[in-house]
Amino acid sequence: MDRSTLYELHARFCEAFTSPKRLEILSLLRDRELCVGDLSKLANVPQSNVSQHLAVLRSRRIVATRREGVTIYYSLANPKVIRAFDTITEVLLEELSHTEKLSKNLRKARAK
Repeated sequence: MDRSTLYELHARFCEAFTSPKRLEILSLLRDRELCVGDLSKLANVPQSNVSQHLAVLRSRRIVATRREGVTIYYSLANPKVIRAFDTITEVLLEELSHTEKLSKNLRKARAK
């Protein structure tokens, strides 16, 4: 596989992470499996919306399913996704901290 194909696959995979609610759903699935109803309550989102988000995550094979009777449980298909999620969160928090320090320094400089 050439690099341009890999970059295309990477970009399509990452499109699943462009919704804050999908990121919240992934976080809720971090350590456990949950059904749509549970995810809906925890994320405070209508079940139909949760189902739509899960369909996107399933299409990218980011979540896996398990059926128990009529209930379908969702879990992370690969724990590496959460590690990547956590790494990005750390980078964002570092950037926010850096920006906050710059802002404080600017306010101090203006106050003089």
